[in-house]
Amino acid sequence: METRPDPKELLEMVHYKMPFGKFKDRLLLDLPEAYLLWFRQHGFPKGKLGKYLEAMLEIKSNGLEPILRKLQKDFPRE
Repeated sequence: METRPDPKELLEMVHYKMPFGKFKDRLLLDLPEAYLLWFRQHGFPKGKLGKYLEAMLEIKSNGLEPILRKLQKDFPRE
């Protein structure tokens, strides 16, 4: 069975900003991988933020960040 990402969620994720902490107001796409790894070790937050942080770590770990950068560029936040 193939899993397909929700296009609306991907677009939201590329424009989603970190709501707290050291990197508050930074786009999740711009968070350092080490910061995402810290969350993996200590637990991702509940809800949408945790889901997006976990997905971002997988994306960055697998070298797929350029795809999200292109989405960000092609579909700017209005």
